[in-house]
Amino acid sequence: YVLDRRGERLGTPRPPLAFDVDRAASWPWVLVAVAVLVAAIAVVPRLGAMRPLTFALSTLGLALAVRLAVGAARFGPEGWDDPWNESFNAKNEYLPALPGLDSVGAGHFVDHFDTILPALPVHAAGHPPGLLLLLHWLGLDTPAQGTALVVAIGALAVPATYLIARELLDEERARIAGVLSAFACGTTLYGVTSADVLFAALGAGAAALLLRRPAAGAAVLAFASFFSYAVVAAGAWVAFLGPPRFTVRIALITGSGLVLFYALLYAVAGFELWEVVPAVEEVYRESVARVRPYAFWLFGSPAAFLAFLGLPITWYAARALGEGDRAAVALAIVIVISAVGGFTKAETERIWLMYVPLACVAAAAVVPPKKLLWVLALLSVQALLTELVFGTVW
Repeated sequence: YVLDRRGERLGTPRPPLAFDVDRAASWPWVLVAVAVLVAAIAVVPRLGAMRPLTFALSTLGLALAVRLAVGAARFGPEGWDDPWNESFNAKNEYLPALPGLDSVGAGHFVDHFDTILPALPVHAAGHPPGLLLLLHWLGLDTPAQGTALVVAIGALAVPATYLIARELLDEERARIAGVLSAFACGTTLYGVTSADVLFAALGAGAAALLLRRPAAGAAVLAFASFFSYAVVAAGAWVAFLGPPRFTVRIALITGSGLVLFYALLYAVAGFELWEVVPAVEEVYRESVARVRPYAFWLFGSPAAFLAFLGLPITWYAARALGEGDRAAVALAIVIVISAVGGFTKAETERIWLMYVPLACVAAAAVVPPKKLLWVLALLSVQALLTELVFGTVW
């Protein structure tokens, strides 16, 4: 507040948030959203008696219903693809990069990605070409089609959260983690509109597999990193869950998987990761990040993420951290490393969505089961009010 009043540029409209007040509502759809949220909360007690597979599928359905309902509250269903369509941000997304890929072909695009990426829209330039190639190969080139892909894959983070929690917690608390993930504010707000929720699902799936079958998990993590470099943080979180010997073991397995994957990718397609990463860094340093002072965003980035994670989840994750819960400790370490690294100054409400499943696992360790419905109600209220009051872009 003080820096803002002094006129110092912090790089976002309302630091530490990446957006500003912009009230809008489609009242018929607001009523639909309220009805869906109430019904979704009412259904939760019935999930406890379900078999694991049925429970996982049910939480997937809950997540889809909640995200689509809240995502329609501002402009109706037309708002679902707004960030890829009508928003001022649409020019920065992935679809505008597809004509260039189509014109040169996937092989040339991957082989020369380090020299092509400076000419791409900022989000396509800041990530590996995995999502662009997927859109290209599936023939998805409209905002509605891109949104459908994000919604379908992104919601899979919810059952993946449940699977992660089953490896770390008892069944009751694992189910709490899955339900929290379905209602988490960040993924409710961005679960329809941001490709980062797709990356979060890939990271959560890799983490779940790493805990159960490390070699297979390392392979999935390497594949996921071709969509977002930051997904590697999911592997780091798993590594920090155990004692030093466990950490070293997971680090060696995931590191070997990454080396083998990118060596194979270089041999087959000419993708030179060692050339691409410096090119990405140069693009990032010349972007809006250059006017975001490191000293402020060192604290502002975690603050923005923790606020939009959902205040009740943040509260209980912090309590779990105070009690030394290993999932919470590992998450704290990863967040500190992410903030200190300075590659995500601001916009962490969206960019750090991959940490939402991990935070839900941490919070589930201490959430009182009798208070779960109240927690879900508070998360729903926060998500809906934020959607109506703020122009969250994604």
